[in-house]
Amino acid sequence: MHTILVTGGCGYIGSHTMVDLLENGYDVISIDNNSRSGTHLLEGAQKISGRKIKNYKIDLCDFEATRKVFEDHSIQGIIHFAAFKSVDESVLVPLSYFNNNLVSQINILRCAEEFKVPNFVFSSSCSVYGNADVIPVTEETPLKRAESPYGRTKQMGEDMIMDVSKVSSTRFILLRYFNPTGAHPSAIIGEVPFGRPTNLVPAITQFAAGKLPVLKVFGNDYDTRDGSCIRDYVHVSDIAHAHTLAIGYLINEKKDKDYEIFNLGTGNGVTVLEAIQAFERVAGRKLNYTIAERRAGDIVAVYANNDKARRVLGWNPKFSLDEMMQTAWNWELSLVK
Repeated sequence: MHTILVTGGCGYIGSHTMVDLLENGYDVISIDNNSRSGTHLLEGAQKISGRKIKNYKIDLCDFEATRKVFEDHSIQGIIHFAAFKSVDESVLVPLSYFNNNLVSQINILRCAEEFKVPNFVFSSSCSVYGNADVIPVTEETPLKRAESPYGRTKQMGEDMIMDVSKVSSTRFILLRYFNPTGAHPSAIIGEVPFGRPTNLVPAITQFAAGKLPVLKVFGNDYDTRDGSCIRDYVHVSDIAHAHTLAIGYLINEKKDKDYEIFNLGTGNGVTVLEAIQAFERVAGRKLNYTIAERRAGDIVAVYANNDKARRVLGWNPKFSLDEMMQTAWNWELSLVK
């Protein structure tokens, strides 16, 4: 049984990915210092899978503590999620984002090199594309300047891996995913925002549940079909399964490439207002949202061409936008019981 280290395993996507890995025959361990998470999702992942999951509560910026995990386990693959991820927070405290996201990645790469871990999947982001000239974006689309320090840490993280891959025996996959949303169909795990939600869907569900006093749409004067930003929303369980497929591809397909890049999106561009309407449809209620000023760091529009992930990884996203909203709402309702 292959042991996969998941960094950020107590987080939103990490917890869903550990469930998917366990369901597909892998063993998992987690590193998460819980600075942006608790243990709730880890406990939920254990409940869904029926398996005990070891989490090491250490900071990846601490190299010696990180290295000790590699000494204690024979790790065949790494999925590296752990990072600060708020676009607007990164605009306010850029040095915090550069320090946390880059130092932690350097340390995990140093350990992968020293202990000769053969397979590495990096959690990247569509933010690396910036305001692309043409959409949908493909993996070959030229990257523009990132619109936020968070996006720049992902661009730098990709560059770091590309350089390391030239001299490393480790093979890498970089997954650029778009806007993960929804929750596990069981409603046992889902998105738990750190502080006030900055992602749209948890803001919608918290507002609908009465936890937020206002739901803001940041800008209605963009050059889009209804004036709001366009994003590619993709269910978190679909994203999670792509990581399992990526690890399996690295283990089983003996390719010569040092690294490969895949877009993870549905290929459907959805405006913020259309997403709100989808929630209203499944929840059967109207939301009295407020139009606010544009938010620093937001790009106008981005959605994916996912042909490569479908063709090479065999990835087929299964959840519709309405199902994303329904599972997110079911999760929110489970939290208020």
